[in-house]
Amino acid sequence: MIKWLLLFIGAGALYLWIKGKKQTKLNKNQASKIRAERSKAAEPEVIVQCRHCSVHLPKSEAIKQEDRFYCSQQHLDSMDDQGWLGSAAWRISPNQDVRPADIAPDLVVIHHISLPPGGFADHSSTQFIVDFFQNKLDSSLHPYFEEIADQKVSSHFLISRCGEVCQFVSTQKKAWHAGISSFLGREKCNDFSIGIELEGDGEHPFEEIQYQALAKLTTQLQGIYPGLSFAGHSDIAPGRKTDPGIQFDWQKFQAKTGISVKKIPFGLDPR
Repeated sequence: MIKWLLLFIGAGALYLWIKGKKQTKLNKNQASKIRAERSKAAEPEVIVQCRHCSVHLPKSEAIKQEDRFYCSQQHLDSMDDQGWLGSAAWRISPNQDVRPADIAPDLVVIHHISLPPGGFADHSSTQFIVDFFQNKLDSSLHPYFEEIADQKVSSHFLISRCGEVCQFVSTQKKAWHAGISSFLGREKCNDFSIGIELEGDGEHPFEEIQYQALAKLTTQLQGIYPGLSFAGHSDIAPGRKTDPGIQFDWQKFQAKTGISVKKIPFGLDPR
């Protein structure tokens, strides 16, 4: 009887000891959590600046785009006073220079581009275009890249097959996209135009999401430059260029944007 009593007392003592250890650990964990929360509360909120309007706001309340911050969706979707679109991926090209004095863009030139030709049909090749506009294209990756290795070109914007918008040059600066060109008697279109490249070629239809992105970008540009006209590269460099080509649907573009037909002086027929 005494043996069983001692055994019971021992088991009880062991239970109380284990319970005490658990409670002590729990108390320590709770104390650590409280200290961490107090420490976090004591840390000052990180303040960031809206890239569009320069207002300061807590980082937790800002909208982040790449390494930039915006105070509102409206400012993210707008062009800032430096000619950069907040919602675009910025991939700055060295192939640019200043516009002539007192000249603001009043023409949008639509292009197509594919590196290598038709490469987007089998796999994602958007990065090759980005590299090309930044003079970083590895010419050893494709024979065609060797042919264009010495070219220095750029555009203001690129719309990929998935609708992503990249910006390479501020709209206030001159991108090297049009080359020898003339629009309604005015030569050197780079001086007064904004170039938009659509990832594609003259053989494949452009994606619906590309038209949607182009329409949105057009609206954003018109908010800053309300007098814009629109033309294809082939319109301003006939016989030398064929883009955006017969696969580009000018009627769809006009319908999605509501642009006056007068602002598309070469018409809505495929060409």
